[in-house]
Amino acid sequence: MSQISRRQAIALLGALGFGATAAACAGPGGSTAPGGATGPAAPATGDITGKVSFAHWRGEDKVVFDELIQRFAALHDGVEVAQDISTSNDYNAQALQKLRGGSIGDAFATFRGSQFKNFTEAGIYTELKDSKAVSNYQEGLLSAGKSGESQLGLPYQVVFPMPMANVDLFDKAGAELAPKDWDSFLAMCEKLASSGVIPISWPGGDVGNGGQLFNCMIANNAPVDDMCAQIEQGKLKVTDDWFIKMLNQYKDLVPYLQPNATGTAVEPAQNLFSQGKAAMLATGSYHIAAVRGLGAQFPIELVFPNTSDGNAKYEGVYNATFILGVNSASKNQAAAAAWIDFLSEPENAAYYANETAQHVSVKDVDYTNPDLKRLSPWLDKNTALAARFQFQNLDVRNAVEASATAVISGTSPEQAAEAAQKIVDERI
Repeated sequence: MSQISRRQAIALLGALGFGATAAACAGPGGSTAPGGATGPAAPATGDITGKVSFAHWRGEDKVVFDELIQRFAALHDGVEVAQDISTSNDYNAQALQKLRGGSIGDAFATFRGSQFKNFTEAGIYTELKDSKAVSNYQEGLLSAGKSGESQLGLPYQVVFPMPMANVDLFDKAGAELAPKDWDSFLAMCEKLASSGVIPISWPGGDVGNGGQLFNCMIANNAPVDDMCAQIEQGKLKVTDDWFIKMLNQYKDLVPYLQPNATGTAVEPAQNLFSQGKAAMLATGSYHIAAVRGLGAQFPIELVFPNTSDGNAKYEGVYNATFILGVNSASKNQAAAAAWIDFLSEPENAAYYANETAQHVSVKDVDYTNPDLKRLSPWLDKNTALAARFQFQNLDVRNAVEASATAVISGTSPEQAAEAAQKIVDERI
């Protein structure tokens, strides 16, 4: 492998977006047992009244939350909930600082992974393990909100960060929706290309959304399930053979992506898919509502880029995120906790899910949204928890993911891996 300097490494990955910050309580009259002497305390109890600031990043859900806020307020005279919404990038970068004082984000959401860890270490969360809300969740989906023995947050959303597929275009091309290995996946792409459409629309110019494909590509390539944590710890390297193999598979995708894929923002990528010009959108199920809003009327499925040789450990990937919590610095914890409890009730979670086309972690939810009903079988498949959110250091995560972007831009897998490893070595 050729040797490159630190400056070359930074220049190579920096040109491709390295360093950019990327893109789930006690009820009325109830009480929550306090945490241990050294752990977080439970939310304060008391009258459900006053103004609650609800901080999150999902602007596309504002109207749905507005309706739920009206329903919540109808149950509690004198209570008001105001949404404080940032972009996902801004929220990832600035939310911790904004929420520290408690004037913003009495109730809030965090991303799984580094943001949850940072909020935990900063003492922002209260203890929810004995809250009424917890009993409404599927136990196996609560781990993303746990820290040790504490249940600090409630992962509200279950999303599948896998390419969405236009079933009509697949049928027209005679392309397989569930390829069993990498050769079959590439053959599927070739059929789609031969039918006259772009096989994959990929927003490589958007770090948060473009990086979702990484979850799929690494799942069946890595030697361990905590591969990204081990890269960050220095136990695995992106110059290892298995990672180079994955980067070569990214190289295989180049003929099947839209022109200037590494410079494409998420909105143009969504448009290509919504307009039937691209057969797949390589982001995830969380964009279903957005593409429906853009006029897409075709049936949508999910496709897993199966990178295996036919002996795949996983059939797909999922993420449990939008982790709901109550701010320890809030002056209105009782109302904030009641809002979280309200969102966690099956009827309200069902309204949120069906209106936003987002599966939720809450039990006993009736999915009536046609897209959710169609994709619900994925909830029972053998899926891997999205690996990119194992990274605790965003600089490391961005450098590792930027190696894939570099390969799409024409850099050799070996050189892209070496450049990324230099950045990783400096951060660990």
